[in-house]
Amino acid sequence: MSQKVEKPSLSGQRIKTRKRDEKEKYDPNGFRDAILTGFESTNCSPTDLEAVHKYLDAAGNKLDYRRYAEVLFDLIIAGGILAPGGSIVRDARADGKPGTTEICVFTATDDAHLKGYANLLVKLIRRYKYLERSLEDAFGKVMMFLRGFEEEQRQKLATVSALLLSVGTIPPGVLTKLLQDHIVKDGLAFAFLIDCLKRWNEEKDAATIWSTLRKSQLEQRLLDFMPMTKRTEANLTLAFKEAGLQSFVDFHRAHACQSVKREIQSTVSHMIEENVPQDKIIEEITAKSQANGLNEADIVVLLWSTLMNMKEWNKKEELAAEQSVKYLRQEAALLGEFASSAKAEMALIRAIQEYCYDNINFLKVFQKIVVLLYKQDVLSEDTILKWYREGHSQKGKSVFLEQMKGFIEWLKNAEEESEDDN
Repeated sequence: MSQKVEKPSLSGQRIKTRKRDEKEKYDPNGFRDAILTGFESTNCSPTDLEAVHKYLDAAGNKLDYRRYAEVLFDLIIAGGILAPGGSIVRDARADGKPGTTEICVFTATDDAHLKGYANLLVKLIRRYKYLERSLEDAFGKVMMFLRGFEEEQRQKLATVSALLLSVGTIPPGVLTKLLQDHIVKDGLAFAFLIDCLKRWNEEKDAATIWSTLRKSQLEQRLLDFMPMTKRTEANLTLAFKEAGLQSFVDFHRAHACQSVKREIQSTVSHMIEENVPQDKIIEEITAKSQANGLNEADIVVLLWSTLMNMKEWNKKEELAAEQSVKYLRQEAALLGEFASSAKAEMALIRAIQEYCYDNINFLKVFQKIVVLLYKQDVLSEDTILKWYREGHSQKGKSVFLEQMKGFIEWLKNAEEESEDDN
């Protein structure tokens, strides 16, 4: 007798879903106690950071570093959980032992010891990559708490910050956390910045540091770190020099110069478009250049660039030549006002050469422009001859020297005839 097989049910089997476990309560003190107990049980000490690293490296497999990253970095930096304002929470652990530790940056004894803590943080981040952003946030937070720390602690924090910045473990943008009104007003932000840059400069060259600052646009905000009552270029320069950061003075000055140049270009373009009389334009340029220490050579090259970039040039060489000569004849007086020295004239003719080389439609127009400016008394005979002999740029050298050959011969003959007449 065959046994009847039960047909499968189409309704399917109903599975009772399990109730999710309730989310574990956030317990920073419990995490702190676990770390400090771990330090003690593995015989960690402030003088044996290798043992500290081994413990923290292993403990990450058991303790929730992701959730308690802020507490972890508070302990490594300050030796305890930081309350708002920077004070350390000093309540006892569950077993009655102190809730603080001497294994921290703030108790480091010397520069080598501080470097050990920086290396500890670097290795910890390499092991647990997800802590990278948390470390940045931690340093940003403690920088905002500077008023709550002693001067020596602030200096140690600046040193470790510099060491981490030098290897890219934290980004330079974290320094903007110092731009809190109460920190800036007390001069703490600028003092921290100077300490940080000095130590960073011992690890990396100034050019590399400046490049890093530029990527975060911090080079534009150096004055913002100074108290309002001292916020001048002169005070910034003096502070950098006294700190042995002369290279940063030079970089900052060059940046400030570029900012002023852009401002002048914008002003000149606007005034020309508005048909402002040339004497007013000259007056404005002179005032800005004198206020910012720009020389004639800087200004005349800036004017040349501004004038040429304002126009939409014809793409046909012959028409571009005719258009540019007509245009420059009108603006020659403006160029001539700031080409009153041999240095400024040479800077101008080299700028013209490089412009004509970089803009293919002007490759054959160089000679026409130079002759025009010679006739308009912007470029002198001596400057043109010196440019031809030794002052020219390497850009398009053979092309432009060949273009100028006939005019140079004419100048030499005119010079000889003038000497014969005398």
